[in-house]
Amino acid sequence: GSGGFRKRKHDNFPHGQRREEKENINPSSDLMISFKSFQQELDTRHDKYERLVKLSRDITIESKRTIFLLHRFTSAPNGEEILNESEVKLDAVRRKIKQVAQELVGEDIYQFHRAISPGLQEYIEAVSFQYFIKTRSLISVEEINKQLTFSAEDREETTNTTSNSHDKQPHTWSLKVTPVDYLLGVADLTGELMRLCISSVGNGDIDTPFELCQFLRQIYDGFTFIGNTGPYEVSKKLYTLKQSLAKVENACYTLKVRGSEIPKHMLADVFSTKTELIDQEEGLS
Repeated sequence: GSGGFRKRKHDNFPHGQRREEKENINPSSDLMISFKSFQQELDTRHDKYERLVKLSRDITIESKRTIFLLHRFTSAPNGEEILNESEVKLDAVRRKIKQVAQELVGEDIYQFHRAISPGLQEYIEAVSFQYFIKTRSLISVEEINKQLTFSAEDREETTNTTSNSHDKQPHTWSLKVTPVDYLLGVADLTGELMRLCISSVGNGDIDTPFELCQFLRQIYDGFTFIGNTGPYEVSKKLYTLKQSLAKVENACYTLKVRGSEIPKHMLADVFSTKTELIDQEEGLS
């Protein structure tokens, strides 16, 4: 009747017959050998994917720490020490990226792109933030790719090359950042520049917000040329970019109109309250 137990097809066969069919399978047949090789290939690919996910997570964590360090640049008495320390941290991140490049030798990068993309975006955000603090300009994707070309100069690698001198593989690795990852990293950079604007005003620096405002407008104009024709992730970041630009423009407006009325030590509080109001209005709309 309805709702009763439905028998599966192979339940009609006795258990002894099914056991005999399993025993009759020849493990040395061409079909079984092919499936064994497929299994080994898939297991190897999955293991490599998991290793890349772990490396990407480490790259993300170290890049975030570098960004937090760079935010101390405006309040530190000696900014050169902050920049030097950030360079050391970025070198450690590049060593992690070097391991990613070694894992991807002979592989199609787009098969593993989802695993490494979050870490690369965070690294682009960190290195572009440092580059802006140094030069007040945007780093190019060619410059980033130039920094991600590695050679076997580390001590542990030289020992490996001497022990495996018969290996003829080239000991140079490179990892090319895709244009989408570059755009997503630059879009995330705008949020850090907005925070830099607020912190610089709190430290009494009134010129930096106007420089940041002009710089963010140029980035926003570039993203509007892409619009909805680009990848979905890029168009989704456009809203956050526009919101960061609005906060910086509001800070510049307050400095220009009411800067002489408000004491410098209270400007940061005024900006923080106004940015909260902007967030609430954006959320309601």
